[in-house]
Order: sequence, then C-alpha cells, then structure tokens
Amino acid sequence: MQDLCFLNEAPKFIATPEKGEVLVLYEKKITRGKYNQRENLKPIRLSNHARDQLRRRGGMEREVIEAIRSSPWEPADQGRFACRKNFPYCLEWNRKIYDTKQVRPIFVDEPNEIVVVTVYTYFF
Repeated sequence: MQDLCFLNEAPKFIATPEKGEVLVLYEKKITRGKYNQRENLKPIRLSNHARDQLRRRGGMEREVIEAIRSSPWEPADQGRFACRKNFPYCLEWNRKIYDTKQVRPIFVDEPNEIVVVTVYTYFF
C-alpha cells in the first residue's frame, strides 16, 4: 500500500458485492501531444552527468524512472523534454527537514531509448 502515495491519479473504489471484493482503479488524465507515458515503455538510460547530479542533489534512479513513466512531459530547451513528480520525503536534507522532494529529469526521446541528460531535485 505504500506505493499509493506515489500516484498522481485519484483512486476510484468499486465494490463488487457478489465476490466480496473491492477494486481500486486509477483514472489517468490524458495529456496533449503524441507522448503517452503509460504506453512508452522504452528503456531509460541515465547519462554519467545525470547519475552524478542524482548523487549530488539527493535523487534516486527509481524516482527518475517513475517521473518519466507517470508524469506529463513538457518541451524543454534544445529539443529535450522535462517532467516533474513529487515524492513524500519527511527527511533531513542540508540540515533541514522537508516533507516533499520533487524530481525533475531533463531527457531526450530517442528512437530506441530515453536518455536522461540531467536531473534537478527540489525540496519543500
């Protein structure tokens, strides 16, 4: 159940009395453009620079992948894309406790893979 806090979609609970089950469905908002992250399952590769920035800025590779796969993409400079996703944090960073960490990868959508160029993290 911990993964529920990472989802941006609102849950819909549907009771099925004949089987005594409750189904949880998530409604995904459709974004404009030709990119649908749910269908885009290309491999994601982090450049050496992106890996270095993750270490320096307190991010994790799984957060970058989650952001790219589940958040709407927006155009960025030089033909790249960006997206952002908030994660519950509740930990200390630079001697201050923050509730939320936002991960913002900058990446290129190549024909056979997604290459992450750099990653920004924000704490609030």
